[in-house]
Amino acid sequence: MLTIHQALERVLAQVPPLVSERVDLLAALGRVLAEEVRSVGELPPWPASAMDGYAVRAADVPGVLRVLETVAAGQVPTRPVEPGGATRIMTGAPVPDGADAVVMVEDTDDGRDAVAVRVAAKPGQHVRPRGSEIARGAVVLRRGQVLGPGALGVAAAIGVPSLRVAARPRVAILSTGDEVVETGFPLGPGQIWSSNSTALAGLVLQAGGEVLALGNVRDDPAALAAAFRDALRADVIVSTGGVSVGDYDHVKAVLADLGVTMDFWRVAMKPGKPLAYGSIGGRPVFGLPGNPVSCMVNFLQFVRPVLRTMLGDPRPFLPVVTAELDAPWKRRPGRPELVRVRLEWVDGRIRARLAGAQGSAHLGAMADAHGLALLDADQAELSGTIRVQVFDPGFLAGASPDYGPMADGHPPEDSC
Repeated sequence: MLTIHQALERVLAQVPPLVSERVDLLAALGRVLAEEVRSVGELPPWPASAMDGYAVRAADVPGVLRVLETVAAGQVPTRPVEPGGATRIMTGAPVPDGADAVVMVEDTDDGRDAVAVRVAAKPGQHVRPRGSEIARGAVVLRRGQVLGPGALGVAAAIGVPSLRVAARPRVAILSTGDEVVETGFPLGPGQIWSSNSTALAGLVLQAGGEVLALGNVRDDPAALAAAFRDALRADVIVSTGGVSVGDYDHVKAVLADLGVTMDFWRVAMKPGKPLAYGSIGGRPVFGLPGNPVSCMVNFLQFVRPVLRTMLGDPRPFLPVVTAELDAPWKRRPGRPELVRVRLEWVDGRIRARLAGAQGSAHLGAMADAHGLALLDADQAELSGTIRVQVFDPGFLAGASPDYGPMADGHPPEDSC
């Protein structure tokens, strides 16, 4: 049986090549940049005033100066500043030739024909030199950068109206099982509402992908085959349920009939041991367990890194932080385990506690948790500090996480 690390290596070794597209700036928000962006000009393109005030020669102040003209943002000076003169200037306006400083209006009497400057000035004061923010030819956005509002603003400031970003991978999601009913439909005897398809769709969207929702499929080989053929429209195929060894677990046989080349069916981990992975036509195919927690945990460990890698993210793994366990916890050793924990800040440090029941069907613990504690196979008692893989991005403010399958990025063979 493969270890988590071995399975992850196989999965990431077969990630399809990056596909990119050019989109308008607002459509690029949250996307991963697929090309380096350099500035073809300078910012600011001329020396600019950083304050409302008066452009002066530093050698002339303090003193009373003639006001030559007023220059607002969007206007250009019509005359240089000569000895004994000053130009009334607004923030962002070009500084006229001859002036080497700007005095804030608060340090003057705000005169219009003549102005009394009450303070001394130094050359360069309140002047933004040409190219001081962005030089010509400078790299302003990096390939692999996740684009936030600031990055879009920089692109707009240098005159770039669109950016080449990694295309969002389209992920087909289908759940299987006669016992599962889509939420909103009435339940029959022995049936439950499907949580996996909704949770998986949320995880795909959070990872930056697009969802092709194929709904729930009966435990019938013909129905499953039709659904998987429909899923071939997507870049990645994710199913949940039907990958164990029960009489009605038909996914394995159906995928083989469709020509899917399967790589492995089990991983030494808890929860989530029954994990199927293969490929067809270059697209990854994941068969996740039907238990809700196992399904989500396997997605976070294997599917999410694939999607982030397809998006060109240089850090495709979830962040890992070190936390102090609030109380010792005993467990049965044997398999690496990912335990749901809730985190909190206490006196500037991160403290962790178990988030509810740890069974693979206890979905409430995932809703309550911020992350997964990464436990080695031979750990029988948990105490002191632990490593936590954080899947709740809202918790990370103030933290300095590592990014990798483990805190050091190189997990040992039998670790999470």
